Amino acid sequence: MPDQIIVIHRWSDRYADYASYADHDALHVSYVTTGRAAGSLPEGAAAVRIVRSTEDGKEVRAAVASLVEEFGRPARIIALHEVDLDIVAELRGELGVPGETPGELAPFRDKLVMARRLAEAGVPVPATAPAPDRAAVAAFAALHGWPLLVKPVRGTASAGVTRLASPAELDAYAFPRDMPMLVQPYLPHDILHVDGVSTGTGLGAWRASRYVNTCLEFTEGLALGSVELDDPPLIEAVGAFTGRVVRALSRDPWVFHLELFLSGAPEAPELQVLEVGARPGGAEVPFVWKEVHGVDLMAAAFALQMGEPLPGACRSLSGTECGGWLLVPTPVARPCRVVAAGPRPSGGERAGRTADGEHAGPYAERVPVVGRTLAGHAGYEHSGARFRYRGATTAEVEAAIRRTITDFDFRCTPVDPDAPERVVLVGSGGRAYREYAFADAAARCEVTLVAAAEPTWQSGYLAGHRTVADSGADALTRAVGQCVAGAPGPAGVFTWDEVLLEVTAAAAARLGLPHMSPSAARNCRDKLATRRLLREAGLPGVRFAHVRSREEALREADAIGYPVVVKPRSLAGSVGVVIAHDAGELTEVYHHATEAAYPGLDPLDGLLLEEFLSGPEISVDSVVHDGDARPVNVARKRLGFDPFFEEVGHLVSPWRAEPWADDLIDLLAEAHRALGVQTGLTHAEVRLTAAGPRLVELNGRLGGDFIPYLGKLATGVDLTAAAIDLALALRPEAGQSRDICAEVRFLYPPQDGVVGSLEVSDAAAVPGVVEVVRLAEPGARLLLPPRGVVPRLAAVIVTGDTPGDCGRALDRASELVRAEMEPIGGAS
Repeated sequence: MPDQIIVIHRWSDRYADYASYADHDALHVSYVTTGRAAGSLPEGAAAVRIVRSTEDGKEVRAAVASLVEEFGRPARIIALHEVDLDIVAELRGELGVPGETPGELAPFRDKLVMARRLAEAGVPVPATAPAPDRAAVAAFAALHGWPLLVKPVRGTASAGVTRLASPAELDAYAFPRDMPMLVQPYLPHDILHVDGVSTGTGLGAWRASRYVNTCLEFTEGLALGSVELDDPPLIEAVGAFTGRVVRALSRDPWVFHLELFLSGAPEAPELQVLEVGARPGGAEVPFVWKEVHGVDLMAAAFALQMGEPLPGACRSLSGTECGGWLLVPTPVARPCRVVAAGPRPSGGERAGRTADGEHAGPYAERVPVVGRTLAGHAGYEHSGARFRYRGATTAEVEAAIRRTITDFDFRCTPVDPDAPERVVLVGSGGRAYREYAFADAAARCEVTLVAAAEPTWQSGYLAGHRTVADSGADALTRAVGQCVAGAPGPAGVFTWDEVLLEVTAAAAARLGLPHMSPSAARNCRDKLATRRLLREAGLPGVRFAHVRSREEALREADAIGYPVVVKPRSLAGSVGVVIAHDAGELTEVYHHATEAAYPGLDPLDGLLLEEFLSGPEISVDSVVHDGDARPVNVARKRLGFDPFFEEVGHLVSPWRAEPWADDLIDLLAEAHRALGVQTGLTHAEVRLTAAGPRLVELNGRLGGDFIPYLGKLATGVDLTAAAIDLALALRPEAGQSRDICAEVRFLYPPQDGVVGSLEVSDAAAVPGVVEVVRLAEPGARLLLPPRGVVPRLAAVIVTGDTPGDCGRALDRASELVRAEMEPIGGAS
């Protein structure tokens, strides 16, 4: 087995290009990350473990332990974010893995140790002392005066830093619990930061920058910028000072982020160390270095933690172009919602160049869309807006930064937790199949519809709507954002339309709304990706192959063994799915899969060939909250029109006492984890084989064919309301209030034809019948499978204490449905 590398990862943006740092085919690269950050991981991960926070030592240790149990002790454990360095150093010691130990890390993470080490080496550093209580701070103030700073001993990004200007402010200050603090004088000097690499014998690539405003002011609501310096005397002085700092702290190669106080006259600058970290700089520093200077500091840090030499590009820096960046914090307390984010109407240009050739704005930006919800701790990565700059001089870049500060119109409104909740529903579906869901959704919260057409029958259930003809992610994001921006309270988005699942996931991600991630939605939609991920996760095997021709399918079918199922990779409703019992049948039916189409869905490249799973088929609706998947509804599927897997009915009945129930629960938990599904309501198709349950597919949305309605009738669980709870980041109750049976049977015409009339009133009066839903209107053209898509006349829905009760009611009611059909010429 190849060496396992475990990476602790927390960024949702692509600060680190892990795929280029480690060969994911030659090495077994596993990740411990959060649901929010999982989408930025590369393809090819050997395993992914999701934790609520990488700062939760208990969860991280449990995740690492599970990887060790499955794949053995890792060769290396790596973290590139400063806050994660501590737990990784501890894990190395606990597991006997090479790399930096807690003691070696202490001068970079413990600011008291850092200050002492620097002072002993004769490097200027402000007076620093522990601050366990008010008495210690008061004693420090008596020696050094006011104002002063109280900060965490192991903090980062100025989080928890407080400026105290008087004894009265000290009296009012609340010391954090279980967080060691220190105290230093407040120095009103300019602050520089120096980023780069120490080779162990001297400085490699490095650049000095000056902050525009300060990190502390950023925590107080001001924009924070940075611009690289081009003043030769100052650069020379900073370089000499930086060399002293890095030698005082380590004689080994390391990547550093150093912050300095700058004071004194320009011709004789005075420097003191504010703090230094053994990692790449935060904010936009890694991006500016890659994009402006062509050096990947993350790659250097990764190589060193792998025990490898520094990349050659990190040993020196060529070119004179200056880079810079700007972070704009949210203007009100979080959670809040963006109502404006762009240039002021009277503002200047934010891109391109001015008439004299000067850069007028950033070359890259991350600006939130209108309607985006900003929640949780911001930090630098998740600040309100982010910009990056480049130019010939420091003055040019700084001018561009200050123009953006002036011209950028950024407004947010607080989210009122007590205001009415609103969920934006993307797509509608037909009235016959989805009106029950509209009624259930409207009973739960305000519903706003975003769809391609103006609402008609849906109007009575809606608090508002927007039409959007363009089904792309940009147009949908704008439409959903406009619906959300007008909501004073909590808001969410969801869809029950398979065609719109991926684009809704993309819009939700851009808007900061709870939803299945775009990558998880893709994993569910692409049946080949599903199969590959399940195999990589070690789930019970299903033999399969990706084929692009009939000849290839015949070869692979011989290897898999007949019978086989051939299907398109990403259609819906069992369209194009056929079974072949031998090579002759496969040759005959192959074209059904290649020619299959489903409006709005791309079949993707090639087909999926699978071994046939023998046994009853069921569907399972699961509530997934914070990675915890709970099956709440099981429907036993009725299939017809062999060999085309047409779903002709569904029965929801008690299932938890079945011999396969525990295995099913375990299978679904592992499958959701393997596909990266952290939140949402899912609909799984499962075969109950002699060897146990086997997953056919996992759909990332509410089930169709009235299955959620059957679940509500049989168990009392309202799956539509549960989906809305998840869209609002709430854990659904989903507790059963009854446990009876409910079944739907779909009625089909005896042959291809055009509907003349349909009479269902007698059938609706049969005892046990809940309702008979007309699915075809006069004039409808119905073609039986495989020529038509779900060519149904009606749906008969019944309840009963037992499956037998349901079956008898269905038989009697089905006989009373009267349909007149005009045969289509040539039909048989």
